[in-house]
Amino acid sequence: MISSMLLEALGEEIDDPGTESFLLFSQSIPSQNLGFVDSKATLLELTIGDRDLTINQSPTILSSNRGGGTTGAVVWKITPLFARWITSTNFLFKLGILDRESAVLELGCGISGIIGLSLAPLIGSYVLTDQDYVMKLLNQNLIQNRQETSTASKGRKSSSKPKRGTISTTSLQASNIAARPLDWETDEVTASLTGNDSRKSFDAVIACDCIYNDALISPLVQTCVDACTLRVADDPAKKPAVCIVAQQLRSSEVFEGWLNEFHKAFQVWRLPDEELIAGLKSDSGFVVHIGILR
Repeated sequence: MISSMLLEALGEEIDDPGTESFLLFSQSIPSQNLGFVDSKATLLELTIGDRDLTINQSPTILSSNRGGGTTGAVVWKITPLFARWITSTNFLFKLGILDRESAVLELGCGISGIIGLSLAPLIGSYVLTDQDYVMKLLNQNLIQNRQETSTASKGRKSSSKPKRGTISTTSLQASNIAARPLDWETDEVTASLTGNDSRKSFDAVIACDCIYNDALISPLVQTCVDACTLRVADDPAKKPAVCIVAQQLRSSEVFEGWLNEFHKAFQVWRLPDEELIAGLKSDSGFVVHIGILR
């Protein structure tokens, strides 16, 4: 059952995907090109809240002819923005949708692991998933940034405070973040993804900038459905899993195709500006939707 406080935070539910698409693409959308942070750099340095991250990426893989896609080989602009938002003092934490015990699954995480590295210290467990080809660099980034966090934490005074408006992320636990291969078109979503025999489902499912073409819409939406359905099978009395989808506005046709498919299985809301940080609000060229299984 969806709580009244959550409904109040989310505002008006989307009842017509065509109207939602029209409203979004009628905005003045700034040019983001394709949306890479820097598609030629092999190393990026980013700051999320009070954490500095060093991210390895692969322009070589991005420009290759690999079958099955290469977009996960580099960092996209919305990813660090989304990481900053989800680790801020937002309604997900205020309403207890996310807390120190929560389990989160990310779909299509790419090589960076930025959202997992940022959010994992604030919750119970975080599972990053993507195709096999990103796993080597993804694990390299997870290991490197865990080590850098540990080293930085030792040199940081205990009285240090996080930046205003953020949640402190200095106590990263190596045991609560994991990376696993998951192909939306070929792999089955099961409770084994949690990596914990005592946990059979996830509190939230995240898909950040995963919607590029029509061919992947149905597999992605079905994977979102399967992941959220784990909660129903686990314990119908528990609060429903939320599916958080963030994306750059590129093609109105692809966006509307996704929303039509997503809307069939989920009640859908677009996050209002008052629940977002600067950089993700209206006219930014980015949008965040929340879905809860019908």
